[in-house]
Amino acid sequence: MRNKWISHKDFKKQLLKNPAARLEYEKLQPEFSVIRATIEARMKKGITQKKLAAKLKTKQSVISRLETGRGNPTLSFLQRLAAAVGTRLEINFRQLAS
Repeated sequence: MRNKWISHKDFKKQLLKNPAARLEYEKLQPEFSVIRATIEARMKKGITQKKLAAKLKTKQSVISRLETGRGNPTLSFLQRLAAAVGTRLEINFRQLAS
């Protein structure tokens, strides 16, 4: 039997048809948003993880863990990170859809 390979996009689309999987995925969205925002801000600034770490007086591995979802940054760390890449940290609360 031959394995059928599908793209990540198609796999995600198929997986999210399952209500339980969709619920768990949506619970992770705040974490994904922090990861995406961190990477995008660093890339826009044109600096490496190592250079960002130096600006924050931390190790490159800390930035790597944050960008791969294995870190648990404090609010003050995120504020320092935002300042280091020339941005401002904003947190929003939104009404849940009923």
